Amino acid sequence: MASPMATTMTSAGTTDGPVIETGAAKRQRLRFVANPKAATGLIVLAIFIVIAVIGPWIAPFDPSARSSDLIQAPSGKHWFGTTHLGQDIFSQVLVGTRGVMFVGLLAGLIATALSVLIGVSSGFLGGAADEGLSALSNVFLVIPALPLIIIVASTVPTAGDLMVALVIGLTSWAWGARVLRAQTLSLRRRDYVEASRATGESTWRIITVEILPNLTAIIASSFVGTVIFAVMSEITLAFIGISSISEWNWGTILFWAQSQQALAQGAWWWFVPAGLAIAILGTALSLINFGIDEFVSPRLRSSGKTKVKTTDGHTVRMRVGFTPVLSTVATPVNRKPGETVDETADDKRGDLR
Repeated sequence: MASPMATTMTSAGTTDGPVIETGAAKRQRLRFVANPKAATGLIVLAIFIVIAVIGPWIAPFDPSARSSDLIQAPSGKHWFGTTHLGQDIFSQVLVGTRGVMFVGLLAGLIATALSVLIGVSSGFLGGAADEGLSALSNVFLVIPALPLIIIVASTVPTAGDLMVALVIGLTSWAWGARVLRAQTLSLRRRDYVEASRATGESTWRIITVEILPNLTAIIASSFVGTVIFAVMSEITLAFIGISSISEWNWGTILFWAQSQQALAQGAWWWFVPAGLAIAILGTALSLINFGIDEFVSPRLRSSGKTKVKTTDGHTVRMRVGFTPVLSTVATPVNRKPGETVDETADDKRGDLR
């Protein structure tokens, strides 16, 4: 059986059932991109990805090359200034973007793939398979990722970005799997899933065509959360000197700035650009996450608006201290039998209900 052409989303990320797709329903697909928060986050993230790809090629200097310009403030030659060895900080930031984005995106992809595979399979199959996969998720749920990464990086001297990404991805999927399992349990008995099962559709086709499209928002949110955690872990490891300091990333820049007392020397340009890059990337990922939440939840989608429309087309103004009640019929207050009622007054009272 073919999957429903469109579904209505609830605040929990599940569906109420199949509905007929209309022109308005097709436009709903672009609502996420039209969201200002999501659009801003996606644009900023795309810029960082482009910098990660072309950064080493457009860097004006070798990030490790020394020069006679020691601890120079930002200038036309060195846009972000120089270090105590005369190294160009702008080039370090550009080159270091690749390692941060590589670890974040790779770890996010690995963790998301595992959470989808294990979580959805566990919730849909049930029985012994559910028990076994749930036990596996519980085991990985209590494994601390960051201490494990520190142990691996300390034990394996050659551990680089790939090793860090693999460890983060292989230890960060359990929470997302638990959430997807819970949502799959609520979807497996829906009418359209039962209809597909009754017509002889294979299990994996039901999962991929009927179940997974309704979990897209949760999967995307889990991916963004894992990317944020992976980026912060990579930067933290470099900042405390656990990972290789010969490979440039934003954490490595902060490590050298801290070890050489950049703040005490007044060399603010040594750590501010890397710190701003971390803050901007984290903000972009958070905006994408907020956009996903608003796309899924109609309540969040209308938050912050000063006016909302009732089902009968009237506009109710949001006022501080009052919660508007969206009703189709405005009931007059204290109306006496035979009394003529001023509809304008009723509408004003309706704004305050």
